[in-house]
Amino acid sequence: MSGQTASSRGFVSLRTKLVLFISLIIVGVCSGISWYFIQQQTSAMSRALIETGTILVKNLAHNSRYAVITEDRVDLEQYVAGVMEDEEVVYAMITSPDGTVLAKSSKRLLTDAQLPPGSHDASLYPDPSLFQRVLTAGGREPTITRFVASEGRHPEAIYDFALPILRRPRQGASPAPLPFSLEGLESPSRKLPKGESGEQTLSVVQIGLTQMKMQQALTAAVRNLVFITGLIILIGLAATVILADRIITPLKRLASAAKRVAEGDLTVSAESFSRDEVGQLTGLFNRMTESLKDRDGAIRRQVMQLQTLNRIGVAIISTLDIDKLLNTLLDLLVENLGYRRMMLMLYDHDRRIAYAARVAGVSADVERAVRRVEIPVSEQGGLHADVLLRGRAFLVTDLNTVADRVFPPLLKLAREHGITCFVVAPLKSSQRIMGFIGADRGGEPCEDKDLELLVTIASQIAVAIDNAQAYQDLEELTQTLEQRVQDRTRELQTANEQLQELDRLKSAFVSIVSHELRTPMTSIKGYVENMLDGLTGALTDRQSYYLSRVKFNVERLTRMINDLLDLSRIEAGRVELTLAQIPVVDLVTEITEALQPLAQTKSITLQRTHQGEAVKIAADRDKLHQILTNLIQNAVKFTAPQGEIRVDTRVRDDVFVEFCIGDTGCGIPPHEHMKIFDRFYRGETIQVEQRGAGLGLPITKSLVELHGGKIWVESTPGQGSRFFFTMPVWMPSA
Repeated sequence: MSGQTASSRGFVSLRTKLVLFISLIIVGVCSGISWYFIQQQTSAMSRALIETGTILVKNLAHNSRYAVITEDRVDLEQYVAGVMEDEEVVYAMITSPDGTVLAKSSKRLLTDAQLPPGSHDASLYPDPSLFQRVLTAGGREPTITRFVASEGRHPEAIYDFALPILRRPRQGASPAPLPFSLEGLESPSRKLPKGESGEQTLSVVQIGLTQMKMQQALTAAVRNLVFITGLIILIGLAATVILADRIITPLKRLASAAKRVAEGDLTVSAESFSRDEVGQLTGLFNRMTESLKDRDGAIRRQVMQLQTLNRIGVAIISTLDIDKLLNTLLDLLVENLGYRRMMLMLYDHDRRIAYAARVAGVSADVERAVRRVEIPVSEQGGLHADVLLRGRAFLVTDLNTVADRVFPPLLKLAREHGITCFVVAPLKSSQRIMGFIGADRGGEPCEDKDLELLVTIASQIAVAIDNAQAYQDLEELTQTLEQRVQDRTRELQTANEQLQELDRLKSAFVSIVSHELRTPMTSIKGYVENMLDGLTGALTDRQSYYLSRVKFNVERLTRMINDLLDLSRIEAGRVELTLAQIPVVDLVTEITEALQPLAQTKSITLQRTHQGEAVKIAADRDKLHQILTNLIQNAVKFTAPQGEIRVDTRVRDDVFVEFCIGDTGCGIPPHEHMKIFDRFYRGETIQVEQRGAGLGLPITKSLVELHGGKIWVESTPGQGSRFFFTMPVWMPSA
């Protein structure tokens, strides 16, 4: 109960996940678009403000050039007043190089706290340092400086545009004096400063533009954008909820129906309201339910059939009286398997006549009439000859199609009782046909499954009759026992030879098929690797994932094919050992270093130790490499991350070197210690995804024994396993 409560608390519905996911997407997209729009608007407004200020300051500098030279303050004041008519202009001023203000005007006033000491003019003008910087730099493009005019609750950002009015120096003598020269109006004592470019500065024009209007427009735009974005998000959320309901509601109905099916109610069906994937899933679910109902009925029939077969088996072993046995068997079949009528006929091989031994499901008069019928059996006979002489079973769906092959008296009785469809199966035991059994289902047609069931029952009845006759003929059989034993021995020898031949053919088949499979597997692996390497073009993440799974399974299938080839060669005795002197320590070091990357992928520590002096063993290097690699790979496979694997070697009795591969994995139950070396055996406690083909350890055991060694395992569930095997020490005399 507590587990269910915890599960329900941690449960988050698919509807909630879908709404939340789509809502996050809508909010994120709308917010991103809004942010981008605001950034673009801000940038555009800033550029427009700078362009306006640049145009105004250049126009003012151009228009006031001659008034500056003549120091006509009235005209300058008019020019400044004209600029101040622009609502974005905060101040405008024209200053001579010596710092004298020729004309100025301002729309802003400084606060008492911002007013400089001793100053009586509270109008807002730029800092004098800006004038000095522009006077020194010169240039024909305005200098733009941003500053905050007031601090506090409503700070105002102002862009100051400062541009010097320049006069270029004379270059050489003038070709002819002009009748009127502006230069002549200049005071002889007035010396104009020169900028970095060598041009003389007549005056500096400064205009201040405020960002307030831009800020107000931007605020209004942001307010409208926030409203529109919020409205879009609300509409999107509402649409998401409606969509989620349309998707999730059918799934909830389907889940409810599946729950009822899981509880055993196979009559439930889910109603489909759409033709999309959910509708298709609902249709598949309904078809699955119908299939489960059919299978449930089939299972019930099979259970009934198995129960009947079990009762037949009990009846067979409980009596050897043929009459009592046949009466019991036919009654069981009619009562439990749905057959309407049944007839069992026995075959007298000596007289070559078939006669009715038992009839069930008919009246006593009909039974007596049937039991008086005797059918002569010959090679040219009809349907009964095919059953009794050739051992064929039949499903007759229409009596009229085989009327010319049915014994006339039986044909007449069948038509009188309305039999049109029936099944017939021979009573065959030990390759001897003892008769046949026939049955029909009344008004229902017989099917192939009825024939299969009757053939199974007929074989059991034949065995029962054979046993009963064997019991009755015990005295006769005793006299010929020796001959029959010899016959059975020959049959067993023949069967054994056939089995050996079949085993040889099986090994040859496995070897041939494995060899033939290796080439296409290699090609498939190569093509998959080429696709993963990008030789066929760029792949999507899903394509790469599927191709990686294909590559993994191709490599797994290749390993299984190699194991099958090794096993077939071992069973066929075609494995030859090339014995050589192999240093134990060097070989173990080589193999463990080669397998270190495999262990490191699971953060497993792989260590090796050797006790005693270094020795050499007599072994086939490749086969020994295969043995150690297989055992270490198994240890890595069944050891959890952060585990440890040790490869220990030591000399035993100066005759053998004992290898021990120990791990800290899941361990092996005691009752499986001997089974794990059987072919195709896979541990009962091993998870399905970790199970292999069950050939690695059998191949390892065979290779160890080929060297004259022995292999065994010591393991405790939950504490790891230790696999031991021995190899003979190299003896120079040997």
